[in-house]
Amino acid sequence: MGSSQTRAVRSYRSRLTERGLARFEVLGRDTDRDLIRSVARRLAEDNANASKLRMIIFEAVSDASPKQGSILAALRRSPLVGADIDVSRSREKGRDVDL
Repeated sequence: MGSSQTRAVRSYRSRLTERGLARFEVLGRDTDRDLIRSVARRLAEDNANASKLRMIIFEAVSDASPKQGSILAALRRSPLVGADIDVSRSREKGRDVDL
């Protein structure tokens, strides 16, 4: 490789690092190439969809059993978090019944 090409590769990788990205090599089946590239592309976007995808993949490949407090974590991820919903219940005595 010539020196200009070496500098170009070095500056490209430097720009990737500034964006928080890294290059790495993965071994897999040739039939999964497009799938792996599309997953990597989605994860590199680093938005809400990427976070959801990251969590789904992590749960699918991890061997760990669910941790305690996962119900609370699920409730905190709910789209209703921060919504101003009145969930108070009225305290009525009910009706009189003559037995």
